[in-house]
Amino acid sequence: MVRAVVFDVGETLIDETRIWTRWADRLGVPALTFLGVLGGCAALDLSHRHAFEMVRPDVDVPAEMVRWAQDDPDGLRENFDATDLYPDVREALAALRAAGLAVVVAGNQPPQARAALEAMDLPVDAIRTSDEWGVQKPEPGFFTRVAELAGLPPSDIAYVGDRLDNDVLPAADAGMRPILIRRGPWGYLHAERPEAARATVVDSLLELPALLAA
Repeated sequence: MVRAVVFDVGETLIDETRIWTRWADRLGVPALTFLGVLGGCAALDLSHRHAFEMVRPDVDVPAEMVRWAQDDPDGLRENFDATDLYPDVREALAALRAAGLAVVVAGNQPPQARAALEAMDLPVDAIRTSDEWGVQKPEPGFFTRVAELAGLPPSDIAYVGDRLDNDVLPAADAGMRPILIRRGPWGYLHAERPEAARATVVDSLLELPALLAA
């Protein structure tokens, strides 16, 4: 029986449209072009980093982030805030906690993401990032840390994410119940793949309380 639900961040809780649109503006390419290239990377199983190399082969992303912070110190830049939450997030998380389930957020994120999420006052029991742990998905060690944080055996944990490669399949291999949310470019593309049969596929986080309570 599932006793804890752990959530990925990007395109699971956070709509990244504004982030990628700001990056397109920063790189000097049309937003549709950059978003389309990102979708192509998702379809071809390429890292999102490849999109930067395709549209601006000369760009040094870490250095560009430093310059961006200098140019716009008070802006969100590559970060997010509560405005970027998907509309179903608060209600779904609150319903899961009301059903007696522990709710945790743990994803591949930089250090500042934890503070951004904590500022949203979400109904969750814990928030952690890969940078804090020093291990990233899909490494098995990440899911070991998830289980340690939840204080439960993997079989009692559901992991919810938008990607097969980073979220669903490694969570399943770790012994957790994998749930794929069909949103964001990876979510829609990966839901069509045969490997998605290993997971429960949902279109909204609001499906989870009834699904997991059962």
